[in-house]
Amino acid sequence: MRLPVLAAAVLGLALIASPVAAKKKEALVPPPAPIDMTLDADPTHDPENVLVLDLSNGGRVDIRLKPQWAPAHVERIKTLAGQGFYNGVIFHRVIDGFMAQTGDPTGTGQGGSPLPDLKAEFNPVPHVRGTVSMARTNDPDTANSQFFIMFYPRFALDNKYTNFGRVISGMEYVDAIVRGEPPANPTKIVQASLASENKPRPVIAAAPAVVAAPSIDELNASKSN
Repeated sequence: MRLPVLAAAVLGLALIASPVAAKKKEALVPPPAPIDMTLDADPTHDPENVLVLDLSNGGRVDIRLKPQWAPAHVERIKTLAGQGFYNGVIFHRVIDGFMAQTGDPTGTGQGGSPLPDLKAEFNPVPHVRGTVSMARTNDPDTANSQFFIMFYPRFALDNKYTNFGRVISGMEYVDAIVRGEPPANPTKIVQASLASENKPRPVIAAAPAVVAAPSIDELNASKSN
């Protein structure tokens, strides 16, 4: 994503080693450390790793960031949020039944931040409802500033996009993000911050009230008066 395209798996041929050689190789190469797939290992939600999005629809969305899953991507999101980069950025690609994508200051899906692109940190954490994952181009190492929030599970994205967090509060406001590619009246991130900053909610101007036109009887009554 930027725009999201699933990369095809590349199959390779492995060299066949003798049983003895295989045993020696296994002894030299330690098994990979299992990834922590627990969402709420810390029930207190470390405020340094909670991204707060105040949306133009009046909602506040809390996203639990998981540096255990993707340390460089989490650090990038925190850096950009601290710089105010996401403030005023729209959700430019919102597909019903799929996901809502944001993080492009141009609102076109082709932009990013001045920071260099990130190396992929793909992981086996599934893309379920509320997952927050990084957008990229066909090249795995092109994630930069854009990310998307899943409305519904899409397991075809697993191990192909860097999953770095999950919505822990305010998913109803994510559901209310205006659909479209781009939407005619897009939902914006008014303010992005970390929970540790304890920023108050920004004042969001309410839409003007709709005043009903006077009826014929009311017009006649006002004329007679």
